[in-house]
Amino acid sequence: MQVVSIPGCCALISALAVSGLPTGRFTFEGFLSVNKKERREHLQSLLAEERTMIFYEAPHKLRVTLSDLYDAFGDRKIALCRELTKLHEEVARTTLAQAVEYYREKEPRGEYVLVVAGAERAETPAATLEEGVRMVLERREAGDRMKDAVRQVSADTGLSRNELYDAAVKAL
Repeated sequence: MQVVSIPGCCALISALAVSGLPTGRFTFEGFLSVNKKERREHLQSLLAEERTMIFYEAPHKLRVTLSDLYDAFGDRKIALCRELTKLHEEVARTTLAQAVEYYREKEPRGEYVLVVAGAERAETPAATLEEGVRMVLERREAGDRMKDAVRQVSADTGLSRNELYDAAVKAL
């Protein structure tokens, strides 16, 4: 099925709409600096960014930008949107590694909007029951009622309220 965007006030919204990447939250990064140090620092600052990221790029800088994005982020999903709303409109949904390889052979043409997947949400390590009991007891010492302490620690750790309550009562 072909997805076509309707022109709006700016290319980034059209690109985001057809990218196939999450649209709920995104960040617009514009053009990356031509200064290598500033460019790398900018990309470093985005390593943990979980929102979809949108960049603009000119054709003569596309290859370098794709390589820099790959070096910084690894092999994330990307949508390369070019010449949106024009005769030669093209949207390529791929990965950064495949995009780098593809543009080694193909000459980039037209203005690009690059839509890059954000970082995967870091899994928080699950607390053990013993750690949960310790947190409950700390909250109790700080003045929380047992019920409130257990409810909060359960919400923070994902531990079962009942198991946490029973273990905390035994530890008293």
